Amino acid sequence: MLQAEQVLQERYQLQRQLGRTAAGRQTWLALDLLSNQQVIVKLLAFNPQMEWDELKLFEREAQVLQALDHPRIPCYRDSFSLDQQTGGEISWFGLVQDYIPGFSLQELLERGKRFTEKQVREIATQVLNILIYLHELSPPVLHRDIKPSNLILGEYQQVYLVDFGAVQAQAAVTGVSFTVVGTSGYAPLEQFWGRAVAASDLYALGATLIHLLTGVAPADLPQKDSRIQFRDLVSLNLSLVSWIETMTEIAIEKRYTTARKALAALESGLVKPTTTETPNLSIFSKPADTSIQINRSVDKLLIYSPSTYLDLGEKYPVLHLVARVCLVCGLLLSFATRSLLLLIILIFLIRFACESLTIAKTAITICLDRKYLEVTKETNNWLAYTFGEEYGQIRIDLTKTQAVFLSQEGKLKTYTANIQAEGHIYPLLRGLSEGEGAWLVAEIQDWLNYLRTG
Repeated sequence: MLQAEQVLQERYQLQRQLGRTAAGRQTWLALDLLSNQQVIVKLLAFNPQMEWDELKLFEREAQVLQALDHPRIPCYRDSFSLDQQTGGEISWFGLVQDYIPGFSLQELLERGKRFTEKQVREIATQVLNILIYLHELSPPVLHRDIKPSNLILGEYQQVYLVDFGAVQAQAAVTGVSFTVVGTSGYAPLEQFWGRAVAASDLYALGATLIHLLTGVAPADLPQKDSRIQFRDLVSLNLSLVSWIETMTEIAIEKRYTTARKALAALESGLVKPTTTETPNLSIFSKPADTSIQINRSVDKLLIYSPSTYLDLGEKYPVLHLVARVCLVCGLLLSFATRSLLLLIILIFLIRFACESLTIAKTAITICLDRKYLEVTKETNNWLAYTFGEEYGQIRIDLTKTQAVFLSQEGKLKTYTANIQAEGHIYPLLRGLSEGEGAWLVAEIQDWLNYLRTG
């Protein structure tokens, strides 16, 4: 067990724990005995229960920070690992950065501070300049977790961007990531699909500014058509209100495409008022060819799929291998014995096995009320019950959900709608087209937003 005054790597003396999470992350204020300067030491516990994605994100953070050089981003200093003997019963990975004296914007909000329009403009300008640097690197660096707790207001009112634990560095995001990152209320919908772009960081900044202006977290504010409603809670220049509304548009194509363009619009003060019409949500409209049915009332959201598709051979490749081996052995045996009856039986068994490997017409009902999400899956296919962890009934407490997102299914080129709760990911519907998936995820997310604000 790590504790204050303990010295790591014969250099970093732990002083005060600043934070910890259930995922095994700890953040400490420490003294670098070599330079006699205070530093931040971030630690990740390595244990059998740890998600592999946690380690990948931790390693990615260290790699990206080494390549960054910006006065408003804490400098990377060192990284190391601790064995069990040094770190207690488990091993630890460590990352050392500069310490930035000051308070996070979240701490200031919790102390009751309310930010003026002038202060919010200044914060937005400083953060956008940091994002211009990050997004124009090659490859671009996306922070993916901008929020008040990750923005530090320094001694001379400088704003620093910290905690790159969700960082993504790649030239373009065209596939689907299985690592769910971001914070509900600040992260845009596309980020929970694993499709973060530069405009995703702009959305998070816009949501952060709304929090600073209203004193209310974005997830707790009312929403209409998945847009954060805050106009009635602030008294601002209409140009700034319209600028923030553009930053937090649900549709990516309606936001500013780059931080540079967003900064130019903010500085010009010439942003046109946004329309009061319902935004175009055609990217979430119901596909014409879908068989999925959705019924919504004041107290319930009911989703019914009369015919979902699951290829067990895709999920368990060993089944296809066993089928092929049996086929070859059966053919050799039938030819060796010259048995027509054996050949007919073999053909029948092969057809039966193929139909069993591919499961169709599996009815799935997803019911969301004000407290729980329940999934009921029913099928008459005997092999489906053999691999029954996908079937039966799932019940999830909606107050503990973290994200709703899409993931892509390997060779099938189809999508699965998932929900994450208490660190676990539960598949809801498989075999979806991208349009079906986007529509379904948007409907579920809209219901969750309704519960938070209703």
